[in-house]
Amino acid sequence: MTKLLRRIAILLAIAFALPAQAAETVASPDGRIVVTVDTNGENRPFYRVEVDGKPLMTESRLGFLMADQDKLERRLTIVSATRASNDSTWEQPWGERRFVRDHHNEMTVRFVEDSASKRAFGVVFRVFDDGIGFRYLFDDASMGTTVRIADELTEFNFAADGKAWWIPAGEWNRYEYLYENTAVSGVGTALTPLTFRFEGGTHVALHEAALVDFAGMFVKRVRGTHFRATLAPSGSSAARAVRDTPFATPWRTIRISKDAAGLAMSDIDLNLNEPNKLGDTSWFKPHKYVGVWWGMHLGKESWESGPKHGATTANVKKYIDFAAKHGFEGVLVEGWNLGWDGEWFFNGELFSFTEAYPDYDFEELARYAKKKGVPIVGHHETSGDVANYEAQLEAALDLMAARGVKTIKTGYVTDAHNLRFRHADGSESREHQESQITTRHHLRVVTEAAKRKIAINPHEPIKDTGLRRTYPNWVSREGARGMEFNAWGVPPNGPSHVPTLVFTRMLSGPMDYTPGVLSLEGSGQPLQMTQARALAEYVLIYSPIQMAADLPEHYEQHKAAFQFIKDVPADWAQSLVLDAAVGEFVVIARQDRNSADWYLGGGTDETGRATSVKLDFLDRGKTYTAQIYRDGPNAHYQGPTRFDIAIEQRKVKKGDVLDLPMAPGGGFAVRLVAGK
Repeated sequence: MTKLLRRIAILLAIAFALPAQAAETVASPDGRIVVTVDTNGENRPFYRVEVDGKPLMTESRLGFLMADQDKLERRLTIVSATRASNDSTWEQPWGERRFVRDHHNEMTVRFVEDSASKRAFGVVFRVFDDGIGFRYLFDDASMGTTVRIADELTEFNFAADGKAWWIPAGEWNRYEYLYENTAVSGVGTALTPLTFRFEGGTHVALHEAALVDFAGMFVKRVRGTHFRATLAPSGSSAARAVRDTPFATPWRTIRISKDAAGLAMSDIDLNLNEPNKLGDTSWFKPHKYVGVWWGMHLGKESWESGPKHGATTANVKKYIDFAAKHGFEGVLVEGWNLGWDGEWFFNGELFSFTEAYPDYDFEELARYAKKKGVPIVGHHETSGDVANYEAQLEAALDLMAARGVKTIKTGYVTDAHNLRFRHADGSESREHQESQITTRHHLRVVTEAAKRKIAINPHEPIKDTGLRRTYPNWVSREGARGMEFNAWGVPPNGPSHVPTLVFTRMLSGPMDYTPGVLSLEGSGQPLQMTQARALAEYVLIYSPIQMAADLPEHYEQHKAAFQFIKDVPADWAQSLVLDAAVGEFVVIARQDRNSADWYLGGGTDETGRATSVKLDFLDRGKTYTAQIYRDGPNAHYQGPTRFDIAIEQRKVKKGDVLDLPMAPGGGFAVRLVAGK
């Protein structure tokens, strides 16, 4: 008998031996999105997705490769499906919006393997009006006490080609790449969120939620428009994820929207995370801060000791005075601690997180900061040496708490596969930015900080997956090309960067982009934006902590524009994306959580746009004073006219229209002050 005939005989035997199970379906509350779960002729489980009766995702397989078992991907039968639904609303302690609605239908499908061990597992699908989340349940004794996963086999197979915005996964510079804009069929292996646009305007974003004690997910194009999940590698094991049973994997999320705006307003990832585990976190207040930072990127100051050292007692006091005068609630200080001298990028083991340079009197500065009502924002750069940081972690956090520090910016500047870990047995490994071991580390830092009522803002971080709901002191992070690339990046961030970020990186959560450089000048290269656009970024890029990144003397030179930075809040009651096209332009309205005021921000790529904003979102019967910061008639992101800004006021009410033309590389910022 040939190999082909033997294979046919085996498949027929399986087909007749196992009872047939009908496909199971679950729809979104509005009925537009339908997920079907079934097994194919080889008894491989799959799901598919239809939107408005049309296929969005074709047969997409489910399963895993195991490190010490047969792969879990075939000979499987659906044995049960249970359903539930939910419609509830919960309140964020801080965020893009105060109240979040969680409205979904749920289906849990159970699979059993036709094998001697009869391995069994489940997959839970939650379908919202704006997308899908699903995760695997390893909660059956047949899987053993420990599951060792070599890789994931989950597929995302799109029915058609379209456009994609993505950055590469597994490369040395972590998340800090300019986004590629290619055909869907031109994507390589990508980090998530990974954003698509299909014919007819349907937008989709792939990501994950609740990444806890598991390897991060990349998305790898296999062929055509077919993709597969693959897990971040581990430097210490062939298994990329190891968990004791029972456990659930992170959620794989698929945001689905009729337009770009809907992607950015979806709360799927937050809703798929567990509620707050920390209890009362009112000790964290959203705020804006300044700091000893931009001067280093300009080369005027240095992290290391010496004549240009920025973190001196006298210099920090000047920043504290500036912050107190203008209403900022923090002063970031980088380069305060021993370890920055020499090749710190490669010598992370030399950092001390409790010992300051001699010209930085931390105790005196803590006293001075308390007197002025402006806390120090702590800084812990690890240079990727997690072993060194974890050895000092509790002592370092204790020191920060004793000095009145309420927020710490951590850093992991190293190549993506080069984080040094020390294990309980004394062995060491080099880990990827999203390995399972790294996820454990970041959560350890966050929970230890919470014990001391300290918030954490990691740079060069692990990606956000909505865990800020569960751990509300995990307030922001970097995880993309931020403002520093405008100082020295080759190339710097172009005008299309922020209109792309809003619909890619920002789908995962808050970003400490460090905006507000009104001087529009980096280290010998101009910023690729107008001054009005620099203001708009406080509305376009969300974070509950926002830096005014420029030097104090530059704000003194641009006092009129600086006023908007002083006024704009960092916490919101509502957020609305009014108009947008990914990578081209975006217009956002946000309402202050602590007043009835609204704020508008708009930004465009290299193309100027005649933008009109209808003020339908304002309260009926109220008159507002619109304080407008817009591009002047000659504004252009290239050349000296990038400083051409028009600042004006007018009275408006609900239904009025503001004409706010955006220059090439430009934008606008508007404060709408509520009257009676």
